[in-house]
Amino acid sequence: MANLAFAVLSCVPFSSQAEPLLYYTKVKLGTPPREFNVQIDTGSDILWVTCSSCSNCPQSSGLGVELSFFDSASSSTARPVPCSDAACSPASQTSATQCSLNNLCSYSFHYGDESGTSGYYVNDVLFFDAVLGQSLVANSSALVVFGCSTCQSGDLTKTDKALDGIFGFGHGDLSVISQLSSRGITPRVFSHCLKGDGSGGGTLVLGEILEPGIVYSPLVPSQPHYNLNLQSISVNGQFLPIDPSVFATSTNRGTIIDSGTTLAYLVEQAYDPFVSAITAAVSTSVTPTISKGNQCYLVSNSINDVFPSISLNFAAGASMVLKPEEYLIQLGFYDGAPLWCIGFQKAQGPSAMLTILGGWILISLLWSIQSLLKDIWIKKQFAETHYDLVLKDKIFVYDLAHQRIGWTNYDCSLDVNVSITSDKDEFVNAARLSMSTSRQDMLFKVLQLSFMALLIHLIDFMEIQFL
Repeated sequence: MANLAFAVLSCVPFSSQAEPLLYYTKVKLGTPPREFNVQIDTGSDILWVTCSSCSNCPQSSGLGVELSFFDSASSSTARPVPCSDAACSPASQTSATQCSLNNLCSYSFHYGDESGTSGYYVNDVLFFDAVLGQSLVANSSALVVFGCSTCQSGDLTKTDKALDGIFGFGHGDLSVISQLSSRGITPRVFSHCLKGDGSGGGTLVLGEILEPGIVYSPLVPSQPHYNLNLQSISVNGQFLPIDPSVFATSTNRGTIIDSGTTLAYLVEQAYDPFVSAITAAVSTSVTPTISKGNQCYLVSNSINDVFPSISLNFAAGASMVLKPEEYLIQLGFYDGAPLWCIGFQKAQGPSAMLTILGGWILISLLWSIQSLLKDIWIKKQFAETHYDLVLKDKIFVYDLAHQRIGWTNYDCSLDVNVSITSDKDEFVNAARLSMSTSRQDMLFKVLQLSFMALLIHLIDFMEIQFL
């Protein structure tokens, strides 16, 4: 997760400015259950919330949400994780999992924006709704290990965008999806589909959305993040002169999908020809302008009539085609003409060799994860204009069991079919919670599957402006 500031300011005045976005949801933890607002992040593994004992943590938030603090003494089911626990064994100890002097399993790690958190792990109840059959939902819960933050640093200490914690949807052993799937409570796959009609909403599923036409690309093995093999980029069907080796995965190199990163970043060797090709394709129809080193354009016509389509070409022949509104952002107007800027940034600093598909490209959902999550309302709050993510009207499937990610175009205002078995011979309709077979037969099978279809309400899954 890297909450990198996006400040694309032109040398000419605008009538409005767009800002980076933060995605968060509510989770219920402890007994009695208490709600926490947590940022969704597929670039990290751990679910953590702020401890009541934290001394330097924000006490209020500029996002308009009331902050909550986890107090293990107030939860009858809370148990600190001791060093003897398997999660804290020497084999699994990393910077994110350590044994403290007081025999508590603790953690300390930093994000890409140099913010950090440390604290100790707690074993307590996560509440959710389990789908049992057509329109049948039962309250349920499961014990999960999550972090209780006692110290924060960097941007996490700022009140302007403070939340109660971060929900990591990575694929490490301590991620919630790994914990639940290892016990057979959920499948090891999550999917999402976000509506693109401007009203927000969509479906977020801990399970597999089934749809013909989904193309898959394998995850790079043995990586801590969701790394894909990006092989080439084409503009209007023409491959750009980019050496494929600049996308190769190694230490601090490769292509990462990260919902916690607010923007999309290309390595310099790809960014320069990428921008040059787009500018060359539209130079006779728009007025190019540079804003703080970023390429922008004054456009009098519809961008779909002027700008080319972009194709990100991944391993196994899987291409992700981006329409102009999926790689451009409108930052305002100048002399009555809309000003559009390329939503990709040039990777710099310690991440100079990383291509990061975040923010505009992949909010890793991810968002990402979860078993029949629906009713995700996305609020767009901009002065005079708004922009959508490339994720809109696309199904994305994070198939961790088979180590691959898939996607396809889809009208996300429609119902989706969700598999609830590993052999895909049964599915439920996420919008109506209807079944493909008889209600009684499916109910029996789902019960035998120990809630393989899990419904977690991501209430108030929202885009929040910050910075």
